[in-house]
Amino acid sequence: MKKRLALLALLFTPAAFVAGVKGFAQTSQGQFTGQFGGHFVWPLPAWMPAPPVPEDNPMTPEVVELGRHLFYDTRLSRDGTVACVSCHAQERAFTDGRALAVGINGTVGIRNSPSLANVGYYPQLTWANPHVTTLEFQALIPIFGDNPEEMGSNGREVEIFARLAADTYYAEAFPSAFPDRPEIDLFTVTRALGAFQRTLISVDSAYDRFKYWGEADAMSEAARRGEQLFFDHRFECYHCHSGVLFTDNLQTSRSAFAESGSHNNGLYNIDGTGAYPPWATGFYEFTGNQSDMGRFRTPSLRNVAVTAPYFHDGSAETLRDVLDHYAAGGRRIADGPYAGDGSQNPHKDGMLVGFTASDDEIADIIAFLESLTDEGFLTNPVYADPWPEGHPAVSERVEP
Repeated sequence: MKKRLALLALLFTPAAFVAGVKGFAQTSQGQFTGQFGGHFVWPLPAWMPAPPVPEDNPMTPEVVELGRHLFYDTRLSRDGTVACVSCHAQERAFTDGRALAVGINGTVGIRNSPSLANVGYYPQLTWANPHVTTLEFQALIPIFGDNPEEMGSNGREVEIFARLAADTYYAEAFPSAFPDRPEIDLFTVTRALGAFQRTLISVDSAYDRFKYWGEADAMSEAARRGEQLFFDHRFECYHCHSGVLFTDNLQTSRSAFAESGSHNNGLYNIDGTGAYPPWATGFYEFTGNQSDMGRFRTPSLRNVAVTAPYFHDGSAETLRDVLDHYAAGGRRIADGPYAGDGSQNPHKDGMLVGFTASDDEIADIIAFLESLTDEGFLTNPVYADPWPEGHPAVSERVEP
């Protein structure tokens, strides 16, 4: 217990991110202040390796703190209303509570916003694009992508960087974070954002306290029964949602290779042909292989109780809806342009055969999934908005 309390003091203290720092202080908003110069320290338990870090973006407190400011800054968007947080709010494990993401001018996207908890561990960073493998590259998509527009800044790089350069915070923060390359450009902006996101680590749920720290009362009896069902062959949940992050996507600083998992879970089967809607064909969009139709990356189940709605299209409103979907072995759409029986999709993963369960068993599984919520992660000030109210970075921000 003493060891656990000592680690928790690290996990929930911003000073955990700094070693050998002189003049370090923490404000009530969780901001880093003072003279930095130490190495970044991962506040992790011994059983969890750090995520991999690119050679061209070493982790330092200065780069991380700069990335946090950029993450919450609407000036990265064309009209100054959308920031990264607009689709990734901390209290929702960095999701937005919408079925589909919403960008500038109320533009509705084509994907549900995925959680950023533990995102540094994922070898693939979108629902279905196998080419997006680094956080630095991924940052370009919401800022400059136009299919659909999210932040809508394509072609306005010079204007955006000039906005940032005019801010007194950035005038000091960029040279401090990148002393060998102090310019505000795509290189420094995307690397700061990537570094901050790599710190979004969530490994202190009730399940963790029960499983790894031996706190017998951390999980309810219902959650413990649900854990047994989750790992039972009758339900097959764990075949896709496996390992410490409850997903078959994982790479750590100790990994010999990256594990990448994607599956067709029977959401659609248009006219019985196995087709998905043209805006959501999964990996097929990039590979052209029919077997990839409807294949999407397996999301982590950590903090899943606070990240509704679910699936790549946000079509399941509750955890009960998700379990009902898997119990049926797929979704049946009776009429309309997407009519079809997803349980009969020829490309559906063979593990999804359906199951029968009592209401009590479903309630127990949900209790287990709720035990994966990391309350400290949802409120840790290190990840919170660093800008004061009314600052130009946030003054017109549309909140999720």
